[in-house]
Amino acid sequence: MDRYYPRSRRMASVVAVAAAATLILAGCSSSSGGKEAEESAEGASAGKANTPRMTVALVTHQAPGDTFWDIVRKGAEAAAAKDNIKLDYSADPNAGNQATLVQTAIDKKVDGIAITLAKPDALKDVISKAKAANIPVVGLNSGVSEWQKLGLMEFFGQDESVAGEALGKRLNEAGAKKAVCVVQEQGNIGLTQRCDGVKKTFEGSLENLNVNGTDMPSVKSTITAKLKQDSDIDYVVTLGAPFAMTATQSVDETGSKAKVATFDLNKELTGAIAKGDIEFAVDQQPYLQGYLAIDSLWLYKNNGNYMGGGEAPVLTGPAFVDKTNVETIDKFAAKGTR
Repeated sequence: MDRYYPRSRRMASVVAVAAAATLILAGCSSSSGGKEAEESAEGASAGKANTPRMTVALVTHQAPGDTFWDIVRKGAEAAAAKDNIKLDYSADPNAGNQATLVQTAIDKKVDGIAITLAKPDALKDVISKAKAANIPVVGLNSGVSEWQKLGLMEFFGQDESVAGEALGKRLNEAGAKKAVCVVQEQGNIGLTQRCDGVKKTFEGSLENLNVNGTDMPSVKSTITAKLKQDSDIDYVVTLGAPFAMTATQSVDETGSKAKVATFDLNKELTGAIAKGDIEFAVDQQPYLQGYLAIDSLWLYKNNGNYMGGGEAPVLTGPAFVDKTNVETIDKFAAKGTR
């Protein structure tokens, strides 16, 4: 067994609740003062760790303008403020460029790397280089089916297939018959798994609709054209909050009977759920993903701790947000923590 990246043939499921106990322990290692840390990031624990300063790189596949990642980054910044970590954030939706950013972090000799695996094959070699340099690497958000194969120490996120299957069942309960799954980034393994999961459990017909997620006017025109072409579509499923908001505009403009459901939240989307413009959202808690990924590297370096025993992901979702619970969630979304 590799002592640095422990492994097992047995695969289990570890929920985020299990991580809560670890976070409490981490809080015990922090100083009781530290107003600076409390003010530096919304939602951060009071106090600041008195451990030596660390540098951690967070490298994601964020596309320009995708506000989902603002929530991930906010969680990461909160953990960094608490743990006396210098956070080095970088992102590129191009997998080759993302690999280059990881290499840059290795060259800087950072103390840890947190990475998303939207296109894991392109990151395999550079992750091996990080491991050879004895830099611990954890995954978050994308790549729950690949993180172990690539030798990552831990993973924080949701099982996208399971989330998709849950949404498919929800469509059945709503009586949906024909839906489109709007994919904003072709080749992103997590997005593909979401739509595949929906298709697995949805009893109606489902068609994937590829759009250019970096060009929102194009997203709108593509969805609008599809709704005009097929009046039988009764649900538009999007894979991110900004795309859901755009889909509602397409529905309004075409006079379509289609309803909108989505993966992921932001403060605008919770308001849309409250008003009835969007039926429901699947929440994977991106703030928690960012927070746990950074905090886990502090825990490993200072205490030798790792969550899930190196064999199971820490699951942060899925959970449904609809009219029955959006009022509770909305106050957190307004702060940028849900």
